[in-house]
Amino acid sequence: MQPLVVYSPRTSKLRRFRRPLKQPSPKKYPAATKVGWEKEKGNYEANWGGKSGEDNAAMFTPAGNFVEYVNAIAISALPATVAPYIKEHYKTPIKEAGKGIDAAGKTFYEAEIKGGKDLIFDETGKFIKVD
Repeated sequence: MQPLVVYSPRTSKLRRFRRPLKQPSPKKYPAATKVGWEKEKGNYEANWGGKSGEDNAAMFTPAGNFVEYVNAIAISALPATVAPYIKEHYKTPIKEAGKGIDAAGKTFYEAEIKGGKDLIFDETGKFIKVD
């Protein structure tokens, strides 16, 4: 693996970590240009696209195996049951939303709320977990 140097604005320090040699596949992710990498939950996440550079995210294990892909979507594109669930259980607005697919090919939805919590829902909008 190649070392990657990342600047952390939170700590104002440079950190080094290793990321998989594999880049997001140009065939699978043709829009993956200017890819930024970050370590997340023991895995490595490649981010690209949009104004923030994070409209698309593909996560890989340290061995380079695919974990999941998430694409930013409009909050209004979430299943109809998601917003009422969050309003009832978390009483906070949804900041960002994403639609993803995991390594098993299952579709899921993410709704980010205050505090950086990602709430995960299945393809029908049923709550699964806090991530």
